[in-house]
Amino acid sequence: MGIVRLRETFQQARWNEPIIFEMSTPNVRGIFPPEADSEIVKSVGDVAGKLPTGIRRKNLPKLPELSQKHVLSHYLRLSQETMGSNIGNDISEGTCTMKYNPRVNEDLVAEPNFAELHPSQSEDTVQGILEIYYKFENVVKQVSGLDQFTFQPGGGSHAVFTAASVVRAYWEEKGELDKRNEIITTIFSHPCDAATPATAGFKVITIYPDENGMPDIEALKAALSERTAAIFMTNPEDIGIFNPKVDEFVKLVHGAGALCFYDQANANAFLGVARAKEAGFDMCHFNVHKTFGAPHGCSGPACGALGATKKLAKYLPVPLVKYDGSKYYLDGGDEHSIGKVRDFMGVAGVILRAYAWTMALGAEGLRECADISVINNNYMEKKALQIRGISSAFQNNGITRQEQIRYSFKKMQEETGIGSDDFNQRIVDYGVPSFWSSHHPWIIPEPMTLEPCETYSKDDIDEYVAVLQRISDEAYSNPEIIKTAPHNSASHQRNDVESLDDPEKWATTWAAYTKKHR
Repeated sequence: MGIVRLRETFQQARWNEPIIFEMSTPNVRGIFPPEADSEIVKSVGDVAGKLPTGIRRKNLPKLPELSQKHVLSHYLRLSQETMGSNIGNDISEGTCTMKYNPRVNEDLVAEPNFAELHPSQSEDTVQGILEIYYKFENVVKQVSGLDQFTFQPGGGSHAVFTAASVVRAYWEEKGELDKRNEIITTIFSHPCDAATPATAGFKVITIYPDENGMPDIEALKAALSERTAAIFMTNPEDIGIFNPKVDEFVKLVHGAGALCFYDQANANAFLGVARAKEAGFDMCHFNVHKTFGAPHGCSGPACGALGATKKLAKYLPVPLVKYDGSKYYLDGGDEHSIGKVRDFMGVAGVILRAYAWTMALGAEGLRECADISVINNNYMEKKALQIRGISSAFQNNGITRQEQIRYSFKKMQEETGIGSDDFNQRIVDYGVPSFWSSHHPWIIPEPMTLEPCETYSKDDIDEYVAVLQRISDEAYSNPEIIKTAPHNSASHQRNDVESLDDPEKWATTWAAYTKKHR
């Protein structure tokens, strides 16, 4: 039995570090690169001369000018102010499945035989990574039961957008896109299940839960019509409830002639337990960087694996990796494909890490991940609901929660004035990362979403619950210490919050910032 430590003496570095551009001193250099060979200068000049005038740079880029020492100290200080997943207790990040990513897999992707590959190389010279793509595709095909996968999308929401694009292509080929222009989703599905179909040009209809917190099947029946193109739904939803009637939903949607897409970003609860195929879905996706043990990337260095049945496989992005019995090769598909949604083959490093993680666990290990995740979550629920002021959404419906739960501080807020945002300001003072509250709008008032996946031990959960208990005690005895938090963290309370809602004040680059705020 381990020791549960409440980190009351936690003190994070707070450097008040400036933006690196503010540290710049003219003519200071960290490195003097050698002058380029004349042939290189000429070839670059030839290429530059062919560029349209409008995109040629007129002036040198205004990059920060610093010595190596100051660059190093700057980023080391920022790293000390970061509460990363390998430092803090990341149970906080509900819906994100913050499982441990084995360090040995980082060595794999750093191997020169992999790291120095270029995606434009001849297929004959990259047989190894093509084999890994092919074999990992077989893994997700077995886990889902679907027939074909693409790994091009750069994240989960990108995969969902790709699914919406496939739906468009399907109805367009049938000549019914003008009529089939509505996609149904549920309010507790991931927001991308509404946002990406809308981006793809569909009208989105959202159905709300019944009294037990599950998607209302009567509301679905009312929403279905000859205009329905598809349903996009997450299951388990983000409040942790698995809809046991999901196959009935699929039958109703198919009965209306429409398609069914399964958002499986929350798949950690049922790896090896339930599959998209048996529920009747036409497409599904996984967040490879969540469920299969690769680091998160937030639609950048990540991977959303999109799978389809044979009926829809021809619309998937190309190329796809195939095997002819002696050689792996890239199949460019035909005119039915929606084309490419990203350059090359997606993020190969994520696929390599995920393949290594999956092979290390095997089929039984994947099932054990699901079992431990559900056990952890239900243990944590029993502990957390004993804390004054904390409740959970639909907690009296008698339904066992899956891998996560959306809790609520509504009672605490009513009794002490301390709500979700206040609690989040204080939790970092105990060395615990801020928790994920909820997507907007807050259907569950004053929310907190926690996900203690298989990575976390009983001691990790007990430690987290002890922090929740301490802050609850403070809320009822000394709420001012929470209202003025954080005290020991590198983060701070936000000033001028209203400006966050003013697009005229947004600045996503240093150049934009200096124009708007200097």
